[in-house]
Amino acid sequence: MLSGGGCRLSTHLRLRDCDLRHQPQLGFGFDFRFGSPISRLRRSLTLNLKPLSPRPISSFRSIILSKRVPSLSHCFSQQQDQREHPSDALSSVAGGIVALGKFDALHIGHRELVIQASKVGPPFLLSFVGIAEVLGWEPRAPIVAKCDRKRVLSTWAPYCGNMVPEEFEIQFSSVRKLTPREFVEKLLKEFGVRGVVAGQNYRFGYKAAGDATELVKLCEEYGMGAYIIKSVMDKNPYNINMNSDSKDRGQVSSTRVRRALAVGDMKYVSKLLGRQHRLILIAKDEEGFPWSRHKLSVPKSCMLNLGPKEGLYGKCYLLLGDEGDLVVPCSVVIDTSYIHIEMDEVGRHDDIVSSKQNVRLLRIEFGDMEC
Repeated sequence: MLSGGGCRLSTHLRLRDCDLRHQPQLGFGFDFRFGSPISRLRRSLTLNLKPLSPRPISSFRSIILSKRVPSLSHCFSQQQDQREHPSDALSSVAGGIVALGKFDALHIGHRELVIQASKVGPPFLLSFVGIAEVLGWEPRAPIVAKCDRKRVLSTWAPYCGNMVPEEFEIQFSSVRKLTPREFVEKLLKEFGVRGVVAGQNYRFGYKAAGDATELVKLCEEYGMGAYIIKSVMDKNPYNINMNSDSKDRGQVSSTRVRRALAVGDMKYVSKLLGRQHRLILIAKDEEGFPWSRHKLSVPKSCMLNLGPKEGLYGKCYLLLGDEGDLVVPCSVVIDTSYIHIEMDEVGRHDDIVSSKQNVRLLRIEFGDMEC
């Protein structure tokens, strides 16, 4: 319970209609929990919210849809320091609804968390980073390049009332030893979070001691909303050797995306992500990439994120320029050491080499089919 400056605010919020055209095929559902017991989602919900200070809901900051995408310099800064995180901006989540998770793949299950957050307030992703380093896991390439994450999140805006969700990162080492109660206290007292959204299998606190039920209980105690979402289930007619994972219950996951990339099933990858997979390559020096007339071979060491397995891929697109405004159809061959890009339109060569800056960064968008 809040005391002193805190106040009880009772208001009626009607869920905004979001673009949910893909959802019937995904077969998801969710329970809406605010405290206990569990309530079923209705078109009109009454929430008892206890904000950190007695300010009206109208004062909460709105996030307006922007067409801007990460710049070329942002991608180069990723190459220089992969572990740099904007932790100093975490106060910006105050008054917002945060989705909790690792959000490696930014897949359709993660998108669903943000969709539900947007129905209650400004949506944010609160990501925990540095987990592998703390737990001693072997480092692995991210599924989404760091410099490409804002672009992906901007594509979710039509599902979220034209609000672009923002992402803020917390070093896992700073919260690893927190009990479930201490973790919820941190969200409230340090970040000013108004509510949280999590999946039904979410675990938190030291040694994953807390579950979704405890999250709801603690949030109710501290005057925060807790919204527990059922997992988005994978409706693919076959699984990619998922039986070896004891945690898998058929839900969409980053593990499934990685395994789909490992077998080169780009159609399946697209279904899990809700978009085509984009691989980003960055030049190692100022000279950029060495172009031939219509073909380019790039070392795998230039990759900023995870690509598919070795093989031949057609129906791909090469995106060039700071804003990716030059789009060239191409095919891609991946071998043990290189990524070979062959342009379908030889005449575009002159456009590509007209600016050296344009050939320092390459984006490859994979089609749905492997050749």
